[in-house]
Amino acid sequence: MSQFRPLSKRKVSFDERISTGRLEAAVKSASDRTQEYECQLRAVESQISTTLSNFRAIDNMMRESYSGLEQHNTRANHGLQNQVPYIESELEESAETLAQLNEILPDVDTQVTHIQAMYDSGRKEAEELVDNLTWLNTDFYERWRRIIFSDSPVSWRWKYIMRTSFAILFITSTVLLCIALAGAYRAHRHRLVWGDKLLS
Repeated sequence: MSQFRPLSKRKVSFDERISTGRLEAAVKSASDRTQEYECQLRAVESQISTTLSNFRAIDNMMRESYSGLEQHNTRANHGLQNQVPYIESELEESAETLAQLNEILPDVDTQVTHIQAMYDSGRKEAEELVDNLTWLNTDFYERWRRIIFSDSPVSWRWKYIMRTSFAILFITSTVLLCIALAGAYRAHRHRLVWGDKLLS
C-alpha cells in the first residue's frame, strides 16, 4: 500500500500578496484599455463606414459626370464632324452672296435714283395736269379774278397783259367816274343858280 502524505497548507507570504495585487491591477488596467480601444475601434469603424458611404456617393457622382462628359464629347465630335462643315459651307455661300450684292447694289442705287427722279417728274406733271384741268373747269369771272389778283396756271405774259389792261381800265373808269361826278355836281349847282334866277 502506498502511503498518502497529507497536504500541508503553505503559508502565503507578504511579498506574494503584493505581487498578486499588482497583477490584478495590471489585468484591470489592461481590461480598461481594451474597452477603451474597443470604443475607439467602434468610432473608427463608424467613421470608416461614413467615409466609405461618402466615397461611394462621390464615386457615383464622378461616374455620372464622366458619363455626361462622354455624352457631351460625343455630341461635340458629332457637331464638329457634321455641323461645322455645314456652317462653313453656309458662311461661304453667304460671303459669295454678299460679294454679289456688293457688286449689284451700286447699280440698284443708280436705278432707284432714276426711278425717284422719274416719279418726282411724273408727280409734278400730274399736279400740273390737275391744275390745268381745274383751271379749264373754272368759269370766266373766276379765271379773270385769279389772273389779276392771285396765282393762276397761265404764262407771265398773259398775266402781264391782263393785269395791265385791268389797271388801265380801272384808271380810266376812275377818271370817267370823277369827271361824271364833277359834271353832275356842276349841273346841280347850275340848276340851283338858274332856279334862283327864275324865282327872282
